Amino acid sequence: MDERCKRHLAEQRYWGWLVVYREVPVFDTRAYRTVTLHILADENIPAVEHFFTADTHVQRLGGRAIGRAQLQHIDILLVRSVTRVDATLLSGTGVKFVGTATSGLDHIDQEYLSQRGIRFAYAPGSNANSVVEYVLAAVASIGDTLEKLLAGGVVGIVGYGHVGKAVAARCDALGIGYRVFDPWLQQNMISQTATLEQVLDCDVVTLHPELTADEPWPSHHLLGSAELERLRPDSVLINVSRGPVIDNTALLTQLNSGRRFSTVLDVWEGEPAINAALLERVTLGSAHIAGYSLDGKLLATRMLSDAVKEWQHHHSPALDSPAGFAPALLLPEGLSRAGQIRYLLQSRYDISIDDALLRQAILGEQVVGKRAAQFDQLRKSYRGRRELAGSVVAHSLPASADIETLRALGCIAVSSSDSE
Repeated sequence: MDERCKRHLAEQRYWGWLVVYREVPVFDTRAYRTVTLHILADENIPAVEHFFTADTHVQRLGGRAIGRAQLQHIDILLVRSVTRVDATLLSGTGVKFVGTATSGLDHIDQEYLSQRGIRFAYAPGSNANSVVEYVLAAVASIGDTLEKLLAGGVVGIVGYGHVGKAVAARCDALGIGYRVFDPWLQQNMISQTATLEQVLDCDVVTLHPELTADEPWPSHHLLGSAELERLRPDSVLINVSRGPVIDNTALLTQLNSGRRFSTVLDVWEGEPAINAALLERVTLGSAHIAGYSLDGKLLATRMLSDAVKEWQHHHSPALDSPAGFAPALLLPEGLSRAGQIRYLLQSRYDISIDDALLRQAILGEQVVGKRAAQFDQLRKSYRGRRELAGSVVAHSLPASADIETLRALGCIAVSSSDSE
C-alpha cells in the first residue's frame, strides 16, 4: 500500500463528523492529584477504563441492576437507555455527574438533575451513522426495495433529530427522495416537511422520534391501528426509535390479518420481555442494537469523557480510539449501483445475523420467564460491529458517478491500482 492510501487511513470519516485520531504523548498527572472520582458505568458502555484514565475508579454493573444502593459512594454515573435516572434512583446519593451514552433522553429526568445541581451530559449523534447503516442494511435486505428507492422511490422519516437528519442526509447523498414528519420541531427547521399521512404513504417508513406522552403530539403509540392501515402493501416499516412508538398489539393484529407490508423492528414494547408472537411475524427483528456499532459506542464514551474533563477543568491530550481502523474493503467489478451499495453494506453488517440470533434466543427458549434475560444477553455480548462510513474501499471503477456512490456512503474511495 503506497503513501496515498496510508494517508487515507490517517482519518476516519463518520457521517456528519470528522474524527481525527493522532498519536500524542500523554502526560500522566495522577501522581499530582489527590481526589479520586468513583464511576459506576453500565457494563455495555465500552472503553470507560480507557478514556477515563486520570484519578478515577471504575465499577461496572448491568444497566437494569443499577439502584440507589449501588450509588452511595459514586461521583459519576454513566448509563444507557435501560436505566431510568430520576429522583427515585438518585435521592440520598452523592452523585455529582450523570452521563448517558445515548442520543435519546427519555430515560433522564433532566429537570430533577438541574434542581439538584447535578451536571449532565449525553452523546448526541454518536450512534446516528450506526442507525443509518442499520436502516440501509434493512432496506437492502428486503427484496428489490433498494432498487425501487434508487429509481425514484421515497423514504418517509418520522422524527428529525440527530438520527432523522442523518437519514435525510444519506438519502440526499444517494439521490433518494424523502419526506419528513416531525411536529415536535419548528417547521422551518425541516426540509421536505410533510404530514403523517403523506409520510405513511412512502415506500419506506422509518421511525426516529423520542418517546413522549406530551400533548398535542404524543409519540407513544403514534402508529396505531388507523395509521398502520395507511401503509401500502409493498412498503417497509422500520422502527429504530423506541418500542412504544408503535402499538405492538395493533401491529401484530395487522400482520396476523394478512397485511403484506414488511416490518423491521429493532425496538419493542415491553423490553426486554418482548412479544414472541410478534417476532414470529416481523420480516426482520433485532435486540435494540441498531446504534450498537463499535465506532458509535466508542464515540459516545469519548464524548462523555470529554464532558467530565470539562466539568473538572482537567485538560489532557485526546487518547487514540482503542478500536483501530477497520480493514479495507475491495469492491468487485461488474455490479450495478444497487449491487455496489448492497455489497458494501453487507460487507460491514449483515442484518440477517442479528435477526437469526434474536429468533434463536427468544423463540428457542421454552421458558417464557427466561426470554427477557436472553434479550439482554444479546445486547451485553454484542459483537464489535464496524461502520461502513470511514472505510477505505479499493475499486476499479471508471465512472465518476460510481465513485460518488462510494463517497455518498461515507467511504474513502481508493483506486485498486494505487493500493497494490
